[in-house]
Amino acid sequence: MKISIKELSNNYLNTEGAVVVFAINIEGGYEFQKPALEFNKKTNGALLNAANLSKFQGKYGQMVELLAPNGVAASRIILFGLGDLDGLTPLNSEHVGGKVINKIMYSGEKNVTFVGGVVAANAALGVRLRSYKFDKYYTTEKNLKKKSVHSVTFLTVDADLSNNTFSDLDKIADGVIMARDLVSEPGNILYPESYAEQIKELKNLGLEIEILDEDIMEELGMESILGVGQGSSSETLIVIMKWYGSKDKKAQPLALVGKGVTFDTGGISLKPGPGMGDMKFDMGGSAAVVGAMKAIAGRKAKANVIGIVGLVENMPSGTAQRPGDVVSSMSGQTIEVLNTDAEGRLVLADCLWYCQEKYNPKFMIDLATLTGAIMVALGQEYAGIFSNDDKLCEQLCVAGKTVDEPVWRMPIGEAYDKQIDSDIADMKNIGGKFAGSITAAQFLQRFVNGVPWVHIDMAGTAWKQNSSNIAEKGATGYGVRLLDQLIRDNYED
Repeated sequence: MKISIKELSNNYLNTEGAVVVFAINIEGGYEFQKPALEFNKKTNGALLNAANLSKFQGKYGQMVELLAPNGVAASRIILFGLGDLDGLTPLNSEHVGGKVINKIMYSGEKNVTFVGGVVAANAALGVRLRSYKFDKYYTTEKNLKKKSVHSVTFLTVDADLSNNTFSDLDKIADGVIMARDLVSEPGNILYPESYAEQIKELKNLGLEIEILDEDIMEELGMESILGVGQGSSSETLIVIMKWYGSKDKKAQPLALVGKGVTFDTGGISLKPGPGMGDMKFDMGGSAAVVGAMKAIAGRKAKANVIGIVGLVENMPSGTAQRPGDVVSSMSGQTIEVLNTDAEGRLVLADCLWYCQEKYNPKFMIDLATLTGAIMVALGQEYAGIFSNDDKLCEQLCVAGKTVDEPVWRMPIGEAYDKQIDSDIADMKNIGGKFAGSITAAQFLQRFVNGVPWVHIDMAGTAWKQNSSNIAEKGATGYGVRLLDQLIRDNYED
């Protein structure tokens, strides 16, 4: 789909296809913006009549559609309510684009034109994100619901400024869409080796890519992550992405670490069959990191950022890790593996230790679809965050509100930490019956070594069962915009 932003001229009445015009909410009713007034005049009041019959009040999100009106070239006019303009935020504008494209995407219209009235750049971002659909495996007309819209144009009085803004936002959309693609791919297509090959392509954006294979990990003592993958025929890999965009290339980097379990059967602690197919998205944390690194490099962020993802497949076999096994880790700490389905923390343990020892980061943020327990607590609306740093938590909360990827801080503490003490090793990989998300975070904290750190448990937000204003049902790309906004707001030169 082609998206363009152009200068508003007086020729808009001759626009063909679907045309979007706007009204605002005022006390006691609504008021057409100028293009809506002109279209109403050209259609002999048809737009006004349609609005009144629909009890339209110009409230935010209200839509009225007028089909094939006489007097204009447009095949349909969509009147959209903006509410009170003082309350129109960039996020609201983004949702304008998303709501409209969702309504018109399969209508048969080929062209859509937004005429004035909104922050064009953010609405264009909404169009790009909401029009995404993972449909690459459909082969028949019967199954494929084809999008008809080929081009979307925004006519605005500040086209140059809007184009500059959208150029930046478009790079973020690239990252979100890559993350959605990765999360959506089935396990027979996306496995550690093929995943690493996709990440290598980001070299084209200026990222430095380094890969640790199993031989290197063995030398480093990474038994924790290697144990997770030892039942799979796929090779376990750690991929490091490096972006040095700060003026001071030697300044402490910001570190993003992601769990990349490309398919999680649970291993010997096998998951129930129903729903196991969804476990292709157990690499959602790594996808957020990869997508964020693509966005950061794409927009040339002025910060030094390191992205590390542990890529592994958790399978049952004759060589698989057993419940009760004891493994070491790069840190030297030993782990009693009581449940092989609590594998994400084993992956992150070695990645976090390697990260803080190798790169001395300013902070580390890890992201993982780690526990079902976080969904019991927070549903699919918020990701849970756990941290040893109040300032970093607050910055993440603000960033989450800005881009509508909200987070909620959860507690950690000594009482929870005691629950993962083991009788025969330094720790066990599960706690007791209660507070499963918290004890998982406590496990990870033992590998942070005092570095400022946040753990984001995004099990409920990586994949949604219902669509939203900017995402189809399925992979959301959650975390990409959250991380990018955090860095943009607080850590760029």
